[in-house]
Amino acid sequence: MQKSNTTKSHRKERIKNLVQNSKGKVGFVSLGCAKNLCDTEVMLHRLMQAGYEITPEETEADVVIVNTCAFIESAKKEAIDNILDIAWLKEHGSLKGLVVAGCLPERYREQLLEEMPEIDAVIGVGSIDKIEEAVEQALAGKKEKYCCLPAKDACSLGGDRIVTTGEAYAYIKISEGCNNRCTYCAIPSIRGDLRSRPIEDIVQEAKGLDDMGIKELVVIAQDTTVYGLDLYGEYALPKLLRAITENTKIPWIRILYCYPDKITKELIAEMRDNDRIVKYIDLPVQHISDRMLTAMNRHGDSACVRDAVRRLKEAMPDIVIRSTAIVGFPGESEDDFEQLCQFVSEGPFARFGAFPYSREEDTPAYSMEDQIDEDVKQERYDILMRHQLTVSEAFQQSLIGETVQVLCEGFDPVSESYYGRSYREAPEIDGKIWFSAPRQVQEGEFVAVHITEAMDYDLVGEAEA
Repeated sequence: MQKSNTTKSHRKERIKNLVQNSKGKVGFVSLGCAKNLCDTEVMLHRLMQAGYEITPEETEADVVIVNTCAFIESAKKEAIDNILDIAWLKEHGSLKGLVVAGCLPERYREQLLEEMPEIDAVIGVGSIDKIEEAVEQALAGKKEKYCCLPAKDACSLGGDRIVTTGEAYAYIKISEGCNNRCTYCAIPSIRGDLRSRPIEDIVQEAKGLDDMGIKELVVIAQDTTVYGLDLYGEYALPKLLRAITENTKIPWIRILYCYPDKITKELIAEMRDNDRIVKYIDLPVQHISDRMLTAMNRHGDSACVRDAVRRLKEAMPDIVIRSTAIVGFPGESEDDFEQLCQFVSEGPFARFGAFPYSREEDTPAYSMEDQIDEDVKQERYDILMRHQLTVSEAFQQSLIGETVQVLCEGFDPVSESYYGRSYREAPEIDGKIWFSAPRQVQEGEFVAVHITEAMDYDLVGEAEA
């Protein structure tokens, strides 16, 4: 613990020195997934090292960077709305420059500067190492384009960063890009093919997070289960997990974005036997109808999905499986949809989310026949989530009376309650556990909480003395 406190003290002093010699104030808006957030955190560190002061208030900034997502239509709309909101500050405030980074400029590199003159610089996902240059150009009033294709290697994926998720947990990105080529997905055209980081590089970053006192490491990629295939010729996620646990003391390691067809016996064994890997897995299935899985170009049929769920639960009876599905994919029939509803009603997933299909240009599904009307998509989404709500309510109710280990994430002064998560809840996407305590609880501290009440997605409890 002393090492962690010393490290934090050193970081505060270093930040103080940087602020005193600031080249200007930079604000950030980070949109989209946790993988995007990792990129934002790297850019934050690079700019601080270059002598810029980071401010959480856009109205105080000289330059604001909007790191965007462009995965589906709603994400693109959110990105554009945020860009226009920040652009308003250039006209009505003291903002001097606006930089747009991430997936939106990588996907629409030619259009952004032409159609949105408020933007001073754009950089793609493969060129975040140009962020200092982009900010300098924006401050100087020079419009520049930084839209490199994703780097061919993965060496630039890691490195020092400013962790923005607090003292309890942090994400670690183990690879970039994807080779799966699902017909609805634009990610390969945005972020390129799979590029895994070497194990030793990831371990080094994990050790740094351990030194900072991080209690939960969340392992992410577009597809974590395929990690290492390009570097080592095999699925190397189990070896990576073992290397992290052997070289750090981080208590919790959580795995997200695993694909059913790549749930190997080695991965299951590592999860089962390694006490520091939480018994939770994110397993996006997208559908259960074989006809739809084929149309989506998913690798594995319904039997594969069911088999993966069965093997995980047999090996780890207490495991929590989270999944996602797409409704309204082109050609989805009433029978296809009914199969999905029936599968979800069987209760394989304690945590579950669904998305109406988003028709994205430059994907094979965009040109498919039998596109589904938007109102039908929404109706099917509502129906499917009602099926899952029944499952979720039963699961939540089953936890009343149990005492669980909770990682505290903070205190809410409005409800006068602490909040955090057990191993059953992933950060940001699942619910929280709200609890009272007979003493002060620190962020990043583990406490035993007796569950007294269950809501649809959150739990309420009391911390033991």
